[in-house]
Amino acid sequence: MTKQSSLSPGSRLNDYTTQDGAAWRVSALKEVSYDVMVQPRLLDPANPALADALSSGTTPARRLIVIDATVRSLYGEQLAAYLAGHDVEFHLCVIDAHESAKVMETVFEVVDAMDAFGVPRRHAPVLAMGGGVLTDIVGLAASLYRRATPYVRIPTTLIGMIDAGIGAKTGVNFREHKNRLGTYHPSSLTLIDPGFLATLDARHLRNGLAEILKVALVKDAELFDLLEGHGASLVEQRMQPGEGGTGGAALTVLRRAVQGMLEELQPNLWEHQLRRLVDFGHSFSPSVEMAALPELLHGEAVCIDMALSSVLAHHRGLLTEAELGRVLDVMRLLHLPVLHPVCTPDLMRAALADTVKHRDGWQHMPLPRGIGDAVFVNDVTQREIEAALLTLAERDRVPRWRALHGAVDMGV
Repeated sequence: MTKQSSLSPGSRLNDYTTQDGAAWRVSALKEVSYDVMVQPRLLDPANPALADALSSGTTPARRLIVIDATVRSLYGEQLAAYLAGHDVEFHLCVIDAHESAKVMETVFEVVDAMDAFGVPRRHAPVLAMGGGVLTDIVGLAASLYRRATPYVRIPTTLIGMIDAGIGAKTGVNFREHKNRLGTYHPSSLTLIDPGFLATLDARHLRNGLAEILKVALVKDAELFDLLEGHGASLVEQRMQPGEGGTGGAALTVLRRAVQGMLEELQPNLWEHQLRRLVDFGHSFSPSVEMAALPELLHGEAVCIDMALSSVLAHHRGLLTEAELGRVLDVMRLLHLPVLHPVCTPDLMRAALADTVKHRDGWQHMPLPRGIGDAVFVNDVTQREIEAALLTLAERDRVPRWRALHGAVDMGV
């Protein structure tokens, strides 16, 4: 005999008899929805978007704000004036958020601040304002505090606006492993203001453009064309929107990148399906990034992975010589690396082995098929990887890494 209890919609509790006694099966569905909004001039007192996001129906609202140290130095006074003008009481928790600080100790700093502030469980979202490292840290802390506390994200870097700040994943590094500890806990709202990019240095802007290039290569040929035609100007003008020309291209690039990423994330938010187009550039890069830390930024490591994967695709006949040339030329145009000294055959072997574990025993490696499309493969060999490394080394004789970043020669 089976009985169904009266629980919330989408939930069931069935009891049934087994040979040795009784058993129960609990089934529940959790509806998740969140908003991603482009809001120029977010800190303009005349713009109510941020105040509305922090409102709880009581006056004054009281909020904890976790903010990156650099962002505070640039926008702290403007933020304080905005919040005061909208009658929001606040306390700042300032974090020096960089990759080396993306560890559980920093998460505990945020949890300490939440506890000291007295963050309630449901109706006073924590505000996370900074780059992708900071929003990942705050997201993990919020997911752990009282088993789920809401938060709002204001990404201030390009990689945060089009990648880290708009998905469901949180995470920190553990030992030599990238994002080994984490949860799925999207913020209730992400507010994107391209104006923050005006103060972002060129290297960090290119770091975000690498993730935009990822989306372009596997699903959006028009986006690739925009990067090819406007990439240098986008960096020079810090992707500031304007009328026509590069300004118009900047907003189009931003919107297409966010749209493309969300199209891939929304139907597979909890990653039940491990064949993910957005994993392009992420088969080798986690190990490369951690091995080179702090020398490589995340997007730079992703670009190295994309370059290697593109050569693998070319060797398999998926990319023509002309298409591979265009891909590598755009990477050079954006001053992104395609190799690094840590990219030894042994590291790449270990990187792929770790990725196979992460993808439940399969490579599920996305490779570009032409520009704007991709296929998944599961049979990449070590010999192919080493051949691709040699090809990249031959195409990249000039030690651009030293020229661009004052580091060591990029040859292998």
